[in-house]
Amino acid sequence: MKAAVFQEVGKPLGIETVTDPQPQAGEVIIQVKACGICGTDLHATVDPTMLVPAGTVLGHEFSGEIVEIGPGVPGDWKKGDRLCTLPFIGCGDCVPCRTGEPWQCPGKGIIGFDVPGGFAEYARVHANEAIRLPETVSWQEGALVEPLAVSLHAVRLAGKVEGKRVLVIGAGAIGLGVANWCNFFGARDVIVSERDPNRARQAQKFGATGFVDARGEAAAEFQRLTGGAPELIFECVGVPGLLARCVEMAAYGAEIVVVGFCMQPDTFVPALAMLKEISFKFSIGNNKAEFQFIADMMAADRINMRPLITDLVSLSDLPTAFEALRRPVHQCKVLWEPK
Repeated sequence: MKAAVFQEVGKPLGIETVTDPQPQAGEVIIQVKACGICGTDLHATVDPTMLVPAGTVLGHEFSGEIVEIGPGVPGDWKKGDRLCTLPFIGCGDCVPCRTGEPWQCPGKGIIGFDVPGGFAEYARVHANEAIRLPETVSWQEGALVEPLAVSLHAVRLAGKVEGKRVLVIGAGAIGLGVANWCNFFGARDVIVSERDPNRARQAQKFGATGFVDARGEAAAEFQRLTGGAPELIFECVGVPGLLARCVEMAAYGAEIVVVGFCMQPDTFVPALAMLKEISFKFSIGNNKAEFQFIADMMAADRINMRPLITDLVSLSDLPTAFEALRRPVHQCKVLWEPK
């Protein structure tokens, strides 16, 4: 099969012919129908702290159709079934795997890192981590379920959102997903802070009630728009210095949920956070129940996240699109799909 393969730092992904995947116990093989490029994929090809080895096939945000079924597959999966999957292959037997939390499985493999991923014509998936896609949910929407589940997980981790003044820092795919879910669950104000005005305006399609320019007086502008300081802040960028900025902007008793994946040391002044009695939570990953909820909401037309998709490319064009995202201009979520 054809796949886009990581070669080395500073070199684009290469389109290569690689060995077709073979299903192990409990696994199925899918034909990839759509797969998104994640910021983590970009980090993993340049950051020494998480650099993947040469030969890695990235991609963990995908949907596909079953073409082969391995031994001992649980449930009534069959060829032709449509699915999307959590980005893990767990053992299938431990408590986290059995309760839909494979991120906590001690023996898990991460698809697109430890296990070849969706930047290929075919991929192997453990059926325990997969959910069926309703017929009314497109392949492209199916590829959005994973990043939307990251956002949903962060919002649920925050607890009560209803009636709160919310600040979302960053209007990438995760930040826009957070804005969507905060609106969905009844936040009073959902203000997005973003440096790029075009991306900021996009936020209004996803439930944001306003936006502030991150390069300006964001705190004062938030106060003007909402009548108070943020009671709940989602940091969705992952740049050093933002934790301190969140503490400065936060209201007394506020909660800060860190979603941006920062691989560098960061600092803030604990005394200021103490004086405001601020609480921090750090969010990563998602679970099977969140995947199912999103698929159900898509099928019921309760959410429309299709505008997140700004570019569709073929597998052969994926390396060029991947490199372009290192300095994005208009892109939000870029998917590859078979042509």
